[in-house]
Amino acid sequence: MPNNQQPETPVYLFTGFLEAGKTKLIQETLEDKEFQPDGKILIICCEEGIEEYDPSSFASQDVAVEMIENPEDLTPELFPSLEKKHRPALVMVEYNGMWPLDDFYQVLPENWFVYQEILSIDATTVRVYNQNMRQQMFDKLQSCELVMFNRVKPDEDVTEYHQLVRTVSRRSRIMYEYTDGTMDADTIQDPLPFDIDAEIIEIADNVYAEFYRDMSEDLKKYDGKKVRFKGLVARGPNPLESAFAVGRHIMTCCAADTTYCGMVCPGTSKWKVRNRDWIWITAKITIGYHKLYGSDGPLLEALDIQPAEPPEQPVATFFA
Repeated sequence: MPNNQQPETPVYLFTGFLEAGKTKLIQETLEDKEFQPDGKILIICCEEGIEEYDPSSFASQDVAVEMIENPEDLTPELFPSLEKKHRPALVMVEYNGMWPLDDFYQVLPENWFVYQEILSIDATTVRVYNQNMRQQMFDKLQSCELVMFNRVKPDEDVTEYHQLVRTVSRRSRIMYEYTDGTMDADTIQDPLPFDIDAEIIEIADNVYAEFYRDMSEDLKKYDGKKVRFKGLVARGPNPLESAFAVGRHIMTCCAADTTYCGMVCPGTSKWKVRNRDWIWITAKITIGYHKLYGSDGPLLEALDIQPAEPPEQPVATFFA
């Protein structure tokens, strides 16, 4: 390691709304005798709930707690100053559920890396939060590796909780902590709403969002596959540019979070399509670099293109 390079500091990021069980989860983690990092532990707490930490129960006594009360305090200078003050070997962040996660990641020092992002959800209040604060809920669901539902009744049907997570992420692990003290991992299987092994994968209008997300999360799975779907053409003003994109606008959370999610078709003069045309496209997917991606991405080798009527719901969503 170069002399001017700082050692990497692992960060455990705990997210969730007020009284969702974040403090309890951190407390139990630090009480675990097998959880013994070699050095000081720094807890950065971004909200003050009813529960308080009990340092006398920590397996390690070398633990410091710092409070951040306002989102304006999340500045590029904050974390380096805390690192200089405490020299932590490990950092745990209890993040405020009302603060956008991007505000945290924007000021995260280069040598601090998020080892795990854990979302804690109170099963008794999740429906209210999801109905009234859907954008904040989506913000925390989209990047977490583990979702922990706590205060679940032993005989409760957890399907609704499972679906809440899966509308946003297919990768997050889900755990349920029951009121009787037991804990279970989620085992509900989610078949894709299309046949990925078909000779030509037919993507219905109402599942484009799920198709695009699944392809984005596991692009290699689609290499060489043939697909057919209805999409909106996007192309630049240069008439000599044969490449175009075809896809759909996807609303992930609310109208403000609507993005055009398309795939590049390198194109040839054979296909006469205009910007904002709706088309049926049958294409073979390959993986390759294109300047519109700036990296490797899905490339559509068009096999057939036909004009199409706009779908009944032009904006694709993850909700039925």
